[in-house]
Amino acid sequence: MKKLLLLFSCVMIFTCDKNNDNSNCNFLFNAGVNLTVNTNLPQFNQLQFPGNGVYVSGQGNNGIWLWRLNSATLYAWDAADPSHQPAACSTLEDTGQGDIVTCGCDDGNQYSLATGLVFGENTQPCTLQPYRVEDIGNNTFLVSN
Repeated sequence: MKKLLLLFSCVMIFTCDKNNDNSNCNFLFNAGVNLTVNTNLPQFNQLQFPGNGVYVSGQGNNGIWLWRLNSATLYAWDAADPSHQPAACSTLEDTGQGDIVTCGCDDGNQYSLATGLVFGENTQPCTLQPYRVEDIGNNTFLVSN
């Protein structure tokens, strides 16, 4: 048993990448976010239904995308492409294809609001920057970091 544990430890030490820092994913800063979202209000009404998203400007790096996954889950993502420095073209915009948002820069990176992962054939290692979402009752949520 000890030999097996030693072998496993050696394999883990020598196969793990010691340099997990991807400098291409360090463009976004930790913007202070403290947003109350009431889905009964007209500007957030779409979030009462799964599969809908709402963009909120003035929060995070380039705004925030809110995405209603199902009746119990609401996600909040920074609306800036994590593969670019914040700029006018790096704000993620709705594509009209469900949960997919796209960057307006030349590379046109696409991300899923349902998972935060890059979508399509793009091989960017960056994922969307998430924010904490707390259900505080009566169709009201607190988005913060």
